[in-house]
Amino acid sequence: MERRDELAELLTDQDVETLRHLVNEGMGANTLRALTSDLAYLQAWSLAASGRSLAWPAPEALLLKFVAHHLWDPEKRLTDPDHGMPAEVEDKLRLQGFLRSSGPHAPDTVRRRLATWSTLTKWRGLQGAFTSPALKSAIRLAVRATPRPKRRKSVKAVTGDVLSKLIGTCRAGSLRDVRDKAILMVAFASGGRRRSEVAGLRKEQLVMEAPIPVEGSAPLPSLSIQLSRTKTSGADNEEVVYLTGRPVDALNGWLEAGRIESGSVFRAIDRWGNVSKRALDPKAINDIVKQRAFMAGLEALLQRIRSWAKERW
Repeated sequence: MERRDELAELLTDQDVETLRHLVNEGMGANTLRALTSDLAYLQAWSLAASGRSLAWPAPEALLLKFVAHHLWDPEKRLTDPDHGMPAEVEDKLRLQGFLRSSGPHAPDTVRRRLATWSTLTKWRGLQGAFTSPALKSAIRLAVRATPRPKRRKSVKAVTGDVLSKLIGTCRAGSLRDVRDKAILMVAFASGGRRRSEVAGLRKEQLVMEAPIPVEGSAPLPSLSIQLSRTKTSGADNEEVVYLTGRPVDALNGWLEAGRIESGSVFRAIDRWGNVSKRALDPKAINDIVKQRAFMAGLEALLQRIRSWAKERW
C-alpha cells in the first residue's frame, strides 16, 4: 500500500480497503500491483470520459463506452477524427501518464481491465453487467474489426533442448532434485506457467485423468490442473491445463517423495532434508531456475532470467 499517497486523488478509501482485503486474503504482490494499476487507470478514464468517479456497479452503457474508447479502427480514425477515444479524453490520460502510445489498446489489455473491474465489483458485494450479451458481442466484433497479428509473448522462451539440460542437473536423486525436476517439467508442459502459479499450486487442484492409450506401448499417465481464474483467463472463466506422460511421472514422484497428501505442492526443503508445510515463494521458483541454469552451464539463459525476472520462463 506504499503507493496510497501517490494514487490518493484517484483511489477512494473504499478502493484502498478493497485492495487491503485482497492482501489479507493472500493475494500475491504482483497480482495486487496489477489490480492497483488497472483500478487507477479505470478511475482516471472514468473521470476523463464522464467527469464522474468510477461507477459501482458499472452500468452496461459505461462498459460499452470503455470498449468503444479502447478498441477502434485506426484506418477509420483517419477519415473520422471522432472515431474511438475522444481527443480530449486521450489528452487528459496522456498528461497523467496513463497513455504512452497512440492507437487502440490490445484486446487482452481491455479484457484484463474489464476483468479487474468485475473482480473488484464482486468484492464489494455487487453485480455489474460484465457478462451481458451486448458487452461480449461488442468486444468480439471490435476485435474482429481491428485484427492484430499474434506474436509469441517472448522470443526468449525456454525450448525443449534447454529444458533437457536443466533437467539433466536433477539426476542425483536427492529430494531437491526430485522437486526441482517436477517444477521444471510441470511449468514447461503446462504452457509456461508464471512463477506465482507454480508456487501457488495445491494438491487439491490436481485431478487424475484416465490414462491415454498408445498403440504398441503402455498407456500414458494423465492429469488435469484446475487453475481457476488466472491473470489471462478473465474474472468469469476458469482455466484447466492437462499434463501427459513424463511430466505426470515427475510430479507424482515428487508428491510421493515429499509425502504430500494435501495443501501446497511445491514446498521448501531445509538443510536436513525436511519438507516444510510452507509453499515456495514465487521468487524461490526463479532462484531454482537460475541455480539449475548455472549448474547446466547455460550462461545465456541465466542472463535472460536476470533480465526478464518478471516474465514467464
